[in-house]
Amino acid sequence: QVELVESGGGLVQAGGSLRLSCAASGLPFNSYAMGWFRQTPGKEREFVASISWSGESTFYADSVKGRFTVSRDNAKNKVYLRMDSLKPEDTAVYYCAADAILGRSWPVGDVADYGSWGQGTQVTVFS
Repeated sequence: QVELVESGGGLVQAGGSLRLSCAASGLPFNSYAMGWFRQTPGKEREFVASISWSGESTFYADSVKGRFTVSRDNAKNKVYLRMDSLKPEDTAVYYCAADAILGRSWPVGDVADYGSWGQGTQVTVFS
């Protein structure tokens, strides 16, 4: 019933920018914190950024802090990830996820905290 669909990935030169979008349906979007994760072949999925249900609180992995910005538009049931100053090491499949717990007031940053996942969108950064 819950569906999360990512878009906006692609090829970008190092130093460039991309904005990822995640469209959500099948859940009360404005009641759930949302997160972004990424994964490369052979590695575990890692936390990138998260945002509280209200959009007032955000949390970032140290590796992307200052370069990535997570935001949401509850009226549109969408969450975004603005990625600036991209590096080749940012190359990965990026996933959107919804918190497993309704109404949590703080953003969380562990895979186990999320209950619904999108299919991912590929981001490739070349130098």
